[in-house]
Amino acid sequence: MRNALDQLLLPAECLLCRALLPFRDSQRVVCDVCRHRWRPVRAPWCGRCGQPEPLFGRCRLCADWPVALVLARSAVWLDAGARAAVHALKYRGLPRIAADLASAMASLDPPGLAAAWLVPVPLGAGRLRERGYNQSACLARALSRRWNRPVVELLVRTRDTATQTALTPEARLANVAGAFETRNAEAGTRNKRAGECSAFRVPRSAFQRPLVLVDDVFTTGATLAEAARALERAGARTVLAVTFGRAVVPDFT
Repeated sequence: MRNALDQLLLPAECLLCRALLPFRDSQRVVCDVCRHRWRPVRAPWCGRCGQPEPLFGRCRLCADWPVALVLARSAVWLDAGARAAVHALKYRGLPRIAADLASAMASLDPPGLAAAWLVPVPLGAGRLRERGYNQSACLARALSRRWNRPVVELLVRTRDTATQTALTPEARLANVAGAFETRNAEAGTRNKRAGECSAFRVPRSAFQRPLVLVDDVFTTGATLAEAARALERAGARTVLAVTFGRAVVPDFT
């Protein structure tokens, strides 16, 4: 309903450059030209966290990650138009732009995807009420339609956390420490299949298959690592992570 209302009220033009979209693309939000301007994150990178830096020895960014979090990848660098697209999703009330972001993420193709379930990183209750939707869940549902994998909301955020934007890496870790828990599988958690509305119960065996965390932005990986830690405590053996954008980690030293 929300997406249909957006399409009715908003003209068929690119959100980023304001160019008119052809009729066949009227349901999209970002034009082909702006999408091609998004800078893909390319190798060489750390084989685990995907940080594209020359590496000599052990990568410091993912050194303290939980064992279960074996891989993280991002689609594009978070600059210019990519940042504007994320802001539209998170702060401008445009959840349907998630389809455009997911189209860039679809090529990430994490290992084990054929058996994996997608797990969106949850919002705190206060921020969810304020925003009206979880942007990570929007991305997960859009990806599920491309990958034909179910979305399972296994995680809950136990408290609202401060925005991570201006925090140092150490402060980010402290901010999200203990912020996630898994839902009680035996209580019959209801989740959505393949991006739509049918529901099913999550068995405990869910934690024995690959789980793909979905979020909008990777900065230091603190949020993804803490979410993976909660899944690992529940018995998850393999956790992967995908995000649309990857921020350049500031030099806080």
